[in-house]
Amino acid sequence: MGDLPADLRALIGGERDLVANCANTAALLWHRLPRLNWVGFYFLCDGELVLGPFQGKPACTRIALGRGVCGTAALRQTTIIVPDVSQFPGHIACDQASRSECVIPLLASGRLIGVLDLDSPDLARFDAETVKVAEAIATIVADGSLLR
Repeated sequence: MGDLPADLRALIGGERDLVANCANTAALLWHRLPRLNWVGFYFLCDGELVLGPFQGKPACTRIALGRGVCGTAALRQTTIIVPDVSQFPGHIACDQASRSECVIPLLASGRLIGVLDLDSPDLARFDAETVKVAEAIATIVADGSLLR
């Protein structure tokens, strides 16, 4: 995995555009984290999550707060790790190949701006180390949004 947070800081350092930074972040994670079939962002807009930059198959465009893993993580403003998405009530299956999921809220100065979503075709893909790195990545992206 290397030092993904340091690599991300070097990649997006000084850039102020949130969409550009999220696009590069999704691409970096896609190429550096093994066994993913989708990685991307949803942004909070008018009370719902709206699809942002991502890597993988086409995805759901809008997700209500409290719906699915993304909407639940956003509503609770806490990371949610789902080892087996078939066991998560209300899971939204944009890609039938997804078996596990990790969603991290993006909080800028304590305010929800969106989520980082990682999906895998493997059960229980997201171990403590991967979640820790993903949370650090989400913090870097959210902190960068304050530069706008």
